Amino acid sequence: MPETDLALLLEAGQKAGEIASSYFGRDPRIWNKDDNAGPVTEADLAVNAHLAAVLQAARPDYGWLSEESEDAKARLTTRRQFVIDPIDGTRAFIERSRDWAISLAIVEDGVPLVGVVIMPERGKTYAALRGQGATLNGSRLSVTGQADLAAATVLTNKITMQPDFWKGGVTPPIKRTFRSSLAYRLCLVAEARFDAMMTLRPTWEWDIAAGALIVAEAGGTVTDRQARPLRLNNQMPQVNGVIAAGPVHRAIASALI
Repeated sequence: MPETDLALLLEAGQKAGEIASSYFGRDPRIWNKDDNAGPVTEADLAVNAHLAAVLQAARPDYGWLSEESEDAKARLTTRRQFVIDPIDGTRAFIERSRDWAISLAIVEDGVPLVGVVIMPERGKTYAALRGQGATLNGSRLSVTGQADLAAATVLTNKITMQPDFWKGGVTPPIKRTFRSSLAYRLCLVAEARFDAMMTLRPTWEWDIAAGALIVAEAGGTVTDRQARPLRLNNQMPQVNGVIAAGPVHRAIASALI
């Protein structure tokens, strides 16, 4: 059994990636979740079963929060929790895009302690340990130095660009692009491929727990849409949107309503 939490997540995540890839591009069975919560595939469930078995056996005193497990709220009584998205970007997975991720985090007292995001079909493993920096396939990561909002490249969806979200009713002239997986968007900011990512919608903790730590350990700033620090392991496991960026974070947060 791996001795450290980071080694545990890396080992479990790599096997999870192998399981997910065994279904990828092979038309796995798909169901629609209740309340229009989106699709889930047999691959999501197989990965979740593997992670739940391995991680909970290794750390039985840690709480458990996963997109594909019933939230029994027992996690609220624990100091540390696994926060897991077995496949982040399920729609991309179904559409045979490679832009889906396995997102694994350990949260301590509301703050991510360890984060791993694995992109099996892209051969990427992002990892971070609080206070120890962030890496991609073992190489250190650092966010961009871009501070000018007008020159920033931002990963976000189209709805974010509506004038109603911006002061004065004017959308800044930022360069927008998109990826399906929130975890991957965060990691691309940490990798300095983009200057920022943001989502203004209520955001599930399992989508962002690992990636938020990876951005922070790459020197970035990660907050909710109102520039407040993220606090995780909430009763309702959501945060009020996410802004993750290098120096341009201040300009984005100041421009939003």
